Amino acid sequence: MLSKITAALLPKILAGPIVRRANANQVCFWLITSQAFDFSVTLFNHKEQRTWFDARLNAQQLSQVQVGTHAFVNLITLEPNTEIPCGSRVSYDISLQDQYGASSFLCELLPSLLYSGEAYPSFLVRRQIGHMLHGSCRKPHHESGDGLVIVDQQIEKGVTGQSELPDLLMMSGDQVYTDDVAGPTLLVIEQTIDLLGLFHEELEGATIKNSQELFKHPNCFYQRPELLPDDPSTENTYSQFFAAKRKPIFTSVNASNHLISFAEVMAMYILTWSPEMWQLTKISDTSIPEPFKQKFREEQAIIEHFVAGLDKVRRALAHVRVYMIFDDHDITDDWNLTRGWEEAVYGNLFAKRIVGNALLGYWLCQGWGNDPTKLQPLFESCREYFTESGIQHHDKLVHIMLEWEQWHYCLQTSPKLVVLDTRTQRWRSESSLSKPSGLMDWEALCELQQELIGQESVIMVSAAPIFGVKLIETIQRIFTFFGKALTVDAENWMAHKGTASVMLNIFRNRKTPPNFVILSGDVHYSFVYDVTLRFRNNSPNITQITSSGIKNEFPDKLLKWFDKLNRILYSKYSPLNWFTQRRNMLVRHRKPNGHKLTTLSNGAGIGLLKMDQACSKVEAQQLCASGEVVTFTKQE
Repeated sequence: MLSKITAALLPKILAGPIVRRANANQVCFWLITSQAFDFSVTLFNHKEQRTWFDARLNAQQLSQVQVGTHAFVNLITLEPNTEIPCGSRVSYDISLQDQYGASSFLCELLPSLLYSGEAYPSFLVRRQIGHMLHGSCRKPHHESGDGLVIVDQQIEKGVTGQSELPDLLMMSGDQVYTDDVAGPTLLVIEQTIDLLGLFHEELEGATIKNSQELFKHPNCFYQRPELLPDDPSTENTYSQFFAAKRKPIFTSVNASNHLISFAEVMAMYILTWSPEMWQLTKISDTSIPEPFKQKFREEQAIIEHFVAGLDKVRRALAHVRVYMIFDDHDITDDWNLTRGWEEAVYGNLFAKRIVGNALLGYWLCQGWGNDPTKLQPLFESCREYFTESGIQHHDKLVHIMLEWEQWHYCLQTSPKLVVLDTRTQRWRSESSLSKPSGLMDWEALCELQQELIGQESVIMVSAAPIFGVKLIETIQRIFTFFGKALTVDAENWMAHKGTASVMLNIFRNRKTPPNFVILSGDVHYSFVYDVTLRFRNNSPNITQITSSGIKNEFPDKLLKWFDKLNRILYSKYSPLNWFTQRRNMLVRHRKPNGHKLTTLSNGAGIGLLKMDQACSKVEAQQLCASGEVVTFTKQE
């Protein structure tokens, strides 16, 4: 427990603020604070002498969840006094009042939040989407640069008038890696838990009694597979479906520091988006077992470079509307990949708790701000379990979280933006426990079609590419045939016949939009496809833009071989195309920087999308953390 003096020295703001859902009639902010502050917020525009909101927040406007003695998740949801005109630049200030009535202003607490010449942070509210940033897969200890720092550079250019401000930032999965954590990060997670008093929990079915014992266990660092669950009662199931993995339930090949407790997940979010707790902690290999010290030191150099950019990352996320959706690493690798995986995990209390803890963290730190109104029933169901002394009835809370299936959402922008949940509404295989589940089931796909009908154009966000690299999908299909879908992460839209058929029929339906833009990530490389229907004169125009990763890359030599073989084996007139699910779709590859042969680009960074209102003219770039700008050139 912190002393009173130490507690008083904690930063008032631990993470954030992040601008979340914002439009003409609603503005949301997310932040984590070290006290249960009251808030006052002002939304205004100095140049136009307009004030849209200026008040102390009430219980309807401020939702607060205590996750530690000195840690409170805050979601601020405001309705402006008058509608914010389209195209307005909204400046804001947030005042924090403690229990004694003392006030602190946002810009006084976080002066690094401002760009040069700014007095207050601001963001753009515009219904029309014509200029947006997007990406996925941000692994802190990958040796590449951080694409979110590039977001900061783009916004700085916009603020200073050098270029156009982005309308929004879409992060389409793997914003955190709870299953793949660097040793130095795990060490700082331990210190963050102690400093903030993040709530511990009892762990049923584990080799340790509670989360407090985690960091005292000799297998805590780099040996966590020894702590992860393995239920002997389902040994036969495991031997069938996980024979290719040493770990019977959790299948990540990088699970040596897999997060387990809710406290660890919350600490990870705080450390991923803001620099404060890094500045109050110390990285040392003293407690690291000797065989792992060298790896620890190698990771430390990368992590220190990552931390050096967090001031800019926080500044960026405070100046642009940010939307998110999960993929597997936000929870754990292969999350819900097969029916066999689900039966193994959810049939084990400890494994279910680990997945539930990660999903709790996603709700509080990512999902909630996407659509607070839609997720209000979830908040009402869960709020009673969070108390000032800890989480009560943790298993019941996890059950509620795992039963929730309304993570998908839409933005009533122009074009309409539709964000898919491809993780919790799976179309499970009835024929085999080891076959990949469809990324969305029939009911969810029917709901999607209803969202699309009548729209002239749509931006659709799918964590995984709908139109992937055919060679890689074929390799995954071969492994699936031999019951090894988990070995190659066989998660693609074409892996399940039912899901593939319904999704392709949506594109063929004459009532769905004539123009689609699909944004995706997941794969750790970037590419752009222009897709039309064969044998139809009035085919919809589909542009799929895959940008991945924000801070991750594919093995470069292997990707070049895949690219080359894919061009040879699946060329325009290759008969192999007729054995694919999308044989009635004509796919044209855009060339990165006009390269004559290459179709895939490998470089961590952020995607930049520019388009007209009808989505008929679509430009795509990858702004690489290395400084390179890759432009995907459309074939004539």
